Amino acid sequence: MKTHLQHLIAQALQQLRQDGVLTDIALSSIPLERARDRMHGDYASTIALTLAKTARRKPRELAEQIRSTLPASEKIAKVEIAGPGFINFFLTPTAYQAIVGEILQRGDGFGRSALGSGRRVQVEFVSANPTGPLHVGHGRGAAFGATIANLLEAIGHQVHREYYVNDAGRQMNILTASLWLRYLEHCGEKFPFPSNGYRGQYLRDIAARLYAEQGGAYIVSAQQIFRDLPQDEIHDEAGNVVTGGDKEAYIDALVERAQALLGDQRYRFLFELGLKAILEDIRDDLQEFGVVYDEWYSERTLAKCGAVDKTLYRLREAGYVYEREGALWFRSSAFGDEKDRVVQRENGQTTYFASDIAYHLEKFERGFDRVIDVWGADHHGYIPRVKAALQALGENPDRLEVLLVQFAILYRHGERAPMSTRSGEFVTLRELRQEVGNAAARFFYVMRKSEQHLDFDLDLAKSQSKDNPVYYIQYAHARVCSVLKQLRDKGLSRDENRGQAHLARLTEPHEESLLIALSRYPEMVEMSALNHEPHQLAHYLRELANAFHTYYNEHRVLVDDDALRDARLNLSLATRQVIKNGLALLGVSAPEAM
Repeated sequence: MKTHLQHLIAQALQQLRQDGVLTDIALSSIPLERARDRMHGDYASTIALTLAKTARRKPRELAEQIRSTLPASEKIAKVEIAGPGFINFFLTPTAYQAIVGEILQRGDGFGRSALGSGRRVQVEFVSANPTGPLHVGHGRGAAFGATIANLLEAIGHQVHREYYVNDAGRQMNILTASLWLRYLEHCGEKFPFPSNGYRGQYLRDIAARLYAEQGGAYIVSAQQIFRDLPQDEIHDEAGNVVTGGDKEAYIDALVERAQALLGDQRYRFLFELGLKAILEDIRDDLQEFGVVYDEWYSERTLAKCGAVDKTLYRLREAGYVYEREGALWFRSSAFGDEKDRVVQRENGQTTYFASDIAYHLEKFERGFDRVIDVWGADHHGYIPRVKAALQALGENPDRLEVLLVQFAILYRHGERAPMSTRSGEFVTLRELRQEVGNAAARFFYVMRKSEQHLDFDLDLAKSQSKDNPVYYIQYAHARVCSVLKQLRDKGLSRDENRGQAHLARLTEPHEESLLIALSRYPEMVEMSALNHEPHQLAHYLRELANAFHTYYNEHRVLVDDDALRDARLNLSLATRQVIKNGLALLGVSAPEAM
């Protein structure tokens, strides 16, 4: 409907150009929005206010000229000029009734468009370090990122979904050392586990498998391992922490000791074993959650292909890298960052930041028109330095858009659950999915703006009531399926053409409200995609479900009048189709029975 009205306005503008009223004006789009109050029409356009200065006419005068030049349309009942020059469109009932046939004809394709046709977009999301299972905080980034990709695809973009695997660097070395210590514990060695090691049960499970396959091949006495290491924590006889040492220096020294005692070959075996086991778990978890990627991009490939060294060389040649105290620094302050950043440490090792610069440069070199990163909100300060590096490399930093996601806070029985990966005290995404189901998890994760904190109420997510939005929406879909079953049980059939021919009989206020709600769906998909706001679609689906439930509770669908029955069945089936389409974009199932 919106597209139809914009096309009519465009035709009117073209005629005014031919009449000499307007000069050739390049408009990227014609402003047209739903009217907030239907007393003022169904749609309103500010096009006259936009063009008045160029046309050298008063906005209201230009609005009158546009109105008088509009082509006739059976979908428009009347057009009024209001205020300083708003053009208000009042639609005919036929305009809304026609949406039913369009929905039934296009089916799963209804709501999709070619708005972004020809544009390649990469969406990188989750990208959690493969140091443990995904927790419920990661789940929100997964649901949000996957839905953003779905929405962009729905409006015609060519979308590439990517997971960046941080399989190099310090955290992976800490994981390897932690796995080895859990293995030694399994072999009977006794020692205080490092406070900054990874402690989760998942490492004990991997260590047990390692012992079952390799026996004692990796045993080294605890005395050899911990001799002369920096102080971690001092414990009393009861095991309580009395005082702490330099935990970071301790864990780094422990990693070096592990590398020295195991040797390169055995250490690399443990490194790859831990990485593979955890990464496979992450892949399976996300796939079961309905999140599938086109590519899993390994950080180590950047070093292997020389991308990091090439990037640092380009920054140095451009004059944005300098040496200080044995380290290499990037002049990010020259681009608005609060301070310069280290890209290579004194020991010659490049930093995570250096890898991230190389990775984003490589993204642009792959030819994406836009690159979208979904990051945790705690990485907000990281954005200006990455954009600064891209600008220093001669790239347009505006092609990178970073969407921030606040971690979800899970509440079980009114109590907040911890989510620390190292301590091992966290609720995994898999546990959440098993408890509330994929549908509730996917929906609840995108119910609010991604930058807002999300309190995930397990009790609400599992309830079967209208207060649970995903249940309420799914139930509307199942209700229509139930109506079709009742139709068959009564020995009746539906004539779609007859129903379409008698849509004019859908004159009840609840029917009109439902028709208007259905007509809003394509606009909602477009708005949610362009603004990167899946919560708008989630809220719309709840409103649509409410409109249908209200209608269903007030009016019989399977009436004796064949024509009216078929018209109401068509309306119900159109509602079912839109709910199904919208839920699919959110990654939520549309069950036929509940």
